[in-house]
Amino acid sequence: MSERKTTATITLEEPIQRGTTTITEVIVRKPKSGELRGTQLVNLLHMDVAALETVLPRITQPTLTKADVSNLDPADLTQFGVEVSGFLLTRANREGYQSA
Repeated sequence: MSERKTTATITLEEPIQRGTTTITEVIVRKPKSGELRGTQLVNLLHMDVAALETVLPRITQPTLTKADVSNLDPADLTQFGVEVSGFLLTRANREGYQSA
C-alpha cells in the first residue's frame, strides 16, 4: 500500500509579492479536523473558493492570508483545491479515483 500523503508543494504560476519577498512555492499540509471549522467538507471537495479562503491560511507555509488566497491566479487556486480535496479522501477513494 502507498503511504498517505500529508504535504504537497505548490509552485505558483503567478508568484505572490510581499514587500521585497517573492513567494514562488507554498507548502500545503493535510488539515486536522479543528482546522476545518467554519466550512463544510463538501465545499472543500467542490473546491469552493470561500471554503479555500477559510482553510488555506491555516495549513500553508509560508502562511497565505485570506487576501492572498483571494488574489491567487485561478490556476494556482485550482492546484490548492486539488491538493486539499485529495487530503480529505480515504486511500481507497483516492485509488478508485485515480484508476477511473
